[in-house]
Amino acid sequence: MKTSDRYHKWVEWNEEDSTYTAQHPDLITGIHGDDSVKLSAKLEQTLEDVIAHFKEENRPLPTPRTRPMQEVA
Repeated sequence: MKTSDRYHKWVEWNEEDSTYTAQHPDLITGIHGDDSVKLSAKLEQTLEDVIAHFKEENRPLPTPRTRPMQEVA
């Protein structure tokens, strides 16, 4: 399992902005795009880059806090 798989992420349509938004609240605030599949891949690459940066700086990664509802219940 990749380190980024420990963190919850999602892509959703933003009606107000007429674009897709991809979020990963534990590490980044979000990114935007017109194609949900391409945006999901971009989010994954962005997360890998952020995780690599943390490792290069010898900083600990934040504890995953956002959980899918089935894990909360």
